[in-house]
Amino acid sequence: MTKALVAEFVGTFMLVASVVAAAVFSFPNAGILGIAFSIGFTVMATIFVIGHLSGGHYNPAVTLGLTIAKRFEASAALPYIVAQCLGGTAAAFVFYLIATGKISGFEAGNFASNTYGGPDGYSMYAVFLIEALLTAFLVFVIMGATAEHARSDFAPLIIGGTLAAIHIMAIPVSNASVNPARSLATALVALDKPIAQVWLFWVAPILGGLAGGLLGRLLYKE
Repeated sequence: MTKALVAEFVGTFMLVASVVAAAVFSFPNAGILGIAFSIGFTVMATIFVIGHLSGGHYNPAVTLGLTIAKRFEASAALPYIVAQCLGGTAAAFVFYLIATGKISGFEAGNFASNTYGGPDGYSMYAVFLIEALLTAFLVFVIMGATAEHARSDFAPLIIGGTLAAIHIMAIPVSNASVNPARSLATALVALDKPIAQVWLFWVAPILGGLAGGLLGRLLYKE
C-alpha cells in the first residue's frame, strides 16, 4: 500500500505540475493545445513508469468511479484520495514558489484555477455539466482501456490522449478540471473566487466519475 500511495502522490504532483507550469509559464504562447498536450503526455508517461504500482488514478473521481465499478477496493479509496490531494497541492505550491522568482514580479491571479461565472465566463450549470460529462467519459475510457480484453500496453496512450482531448474541449469553458485534487491544489494558492467555487469541481467530477464507473461496469462486465 505504501508504494501505491507514494505513486499516487507523485503521479498527481506531476499532473498538477503539467497544468500549472504550462498555463503560468508558457501561456499564451503554448495556447490551449500546449496545455492539453502537456497534461496528456505527462499522465501517459507516469502511467507507463509508475502506473503498475497504484493503477495510475491521480484523481479522486477516477478512484471513486473505479470503486463503484468494483475495479478497486473501497477500503483503499480514502488513502488514495488523501495522497492525490497532497501530491497536487504540493505541486501547486512548489510552482507558485518558482513563479514568484520572476525578476519583474509575479501576480498569482487565479493560478490556472477552475471557476465559473463572471462577465466573460460560462454559467454554473454549463460548467457543472461539462465537468460531469467529461469526467464520466474519462472513467469510462479508463475502464475500457484496462479491461481484460484490452491491450494493456496501449492503456497509457489511450488515457493520456483522452485527457488531452478533454482539456481541448473544456479549457474554454471551465479551465478543465475533471479532477477534484487538481482543482483544490490551485484554489489553495489562488484563494478568493477559486476557493469559494471549488465545491463544484469536487461535486461535478465525482458525480461524473460515479456515472462513468456504473456505465463501464454495465458494458465491460467480464
